[in-house]
Amino acid sequence: MKLNIKNETSRLRAVVLGTAISNGPTPKIEEAYDPKSIQHIKAGTYPKEVDMVAEMEAVAKVFEKYGVKVYRPEIIENYNQIFARDIALVIDDTFIKSNILPDREKEIKAIQYVIDQVEPGKVYKAPSEDIHFEGGDIIIHNDHIFIGTYNGDDYSDCIVARTNMKGVAYIKSLFPNKTVKEFDLQKSMEDPRDNALHLDCCFQPVGKNKAIIHKEGFRSIEDYKYLVDFFGNENLFHINRDEMYYMNSNIFSISEDVVISEKGFTRLNDWLRNLNITVEEVPYAEIAKQEGLLRCSTMPLIRD
Repeated sequence: MKLNIKNETSRLRAVVLGTAISNGPTPKIEEAYDPKSIQHIKAGTYPKEVDMVAEMEAVAKVFEKYGVKVYRPEIIENYNQIFARDIALVIDDTFIKSNILPDREKEIKAIQYVIDQVEPGKVYKAPSEDIHFEGGDIIIHNDHIFIGTYNGDDYSDCIVARTNMKGVAYIKSLFPNKTVKEFDLQKSMEDPRDNALHLDCCFQPVGKNKAIIHKEGFRSIEDYKYLVDFFGNENLFHINRDEMYYMNSNIFSISEDVVISEKGFTRLNDWLRNLNITVEEVPYAEIAKQEGLLRCSTMPLIRD
């Protein structure tokens, strides 16, 4: 397989889509990795497997409609395998295994049959366990790589901090000819409305030169201004705190003029259609209860 990912919006040809089959029981509070899941566990509204399977199949049908080759993880019994973006990423023709939470190491093994199709010299894994990064924090934009991180003193105690500066440095080392820019993100284990779990929870390019952004997702106003200057304020769709909570920036592009979006994102979907972008609406509100949405559950392998 010849991998090719230069950005988030070129025409998609092949993708890994996670699975909700045999997702396991509702986790205990102490087993949850994010404040939104905890909120729903406490409220008794944590998503049911049957609903999440149906939501993911709706996405699979959209991919089928557009002739995209879809790979699914091998099923691990009673195990959450929805968020394929966390475990690996592709930049250019390079497959990079993430250094993720130790409890989730099994997930990468479930797509080993995909990795086996990649030229071995193009598969990388960070050489040290203290190098942390996840795919949701890494956004490829042609000759730029945008990376979400967290520079708080409590990084080691902050379970929602997923990518550290050693992770940023590692990605820089692999792509010395690209401009790598890190962004210090807001984190909270108490309130999911104040928690940008990954960069794609508060920012994502879409279309030809547009992007979705949540200003308050960035700890530094300078980081936010960098993106305003880069894209132009007129090309940014600003989402509010509630829209970030419901994951409005976490849609997924099949091409510059086709996106998959949650059917409840009325304001965003109207904006996209006004840009002459086709919006394929799917139900994904149950999966969103785990603080992840469409980009989180997909890992692109090949784009034009």
